[in-house]
Amino acid sequence: MRLAVRPGGHNHLSNPVAHRQSSTTPECYLQPMQAACSNCGTNHVLKDADVGAHPKVKFRCSRCSATTVVDARRHPDATIAISPLPSFARGNASGTQSSLIMQDPTAVLPKTKKVVLTIISGPGAGSTHILKKPRVVVGRDGADIALQDAEISRHHCVVEVRDDYVNLRDLDSTNGTFFEKERVRAAMLGQGAEFRIGETTLRLTFEPK
Repeated sequence: MRLAVRPGGHNHLSNPVAHRQSSTTPECYLQPMQAACSNCGTNHVLKDADVGAHPKVKFRCSRCSATTVVDARRHPDATIAISPLPSFARGNASGTQSSLIMQDPTAVLPKTKKVVLTIISGPGAGSTHILKKPRVVVGRDGADIALQDAEISRHHCVVEVRDDYVNLRDLDSTNGTFFEKERVRAAMLGQGAEFRIGETTLRLTFEPK
């Protein structure tokens, strides 16, 4: 599950949250189109009749009642945009870093799995960090996960676990957060996803307890 929100303000969903899975299998065997609520991230299965008949599909979240609009006009393999900008990627008008790292009560660790960040390149390569709480700040001194990388900011990014996926958000860092080789404001990460801050590349994994 990967949602990348780039600095220009456009949020793009690539691979699986809001599009049909690419397949050579006949249409009747494709998985239903799904979309995540732009407010709380809860997944919803969209009606095939609506997806096929309308260029945009609007649905109301069964969990928080927020409304999300999904652009359904694209080819199944293409990027699909979701509006409005997901709440985890939005800051308040002040733009202060402290407002960006405020706790979110909806973040939760999975009950049967460990959430692990492994440094796969850069300073500290090979070390692992098991998340002890659902929302952690990654950076240098004073961060929940402190990395010895001179190119990252003191509070560089925040990782927010939502059971089986993770919201990653840049905290207005100096050198940026990179996902799939692009600098992003936020990204929705699934099993095996990688992101880079400074000279450090980290991989996210969900492992059985």
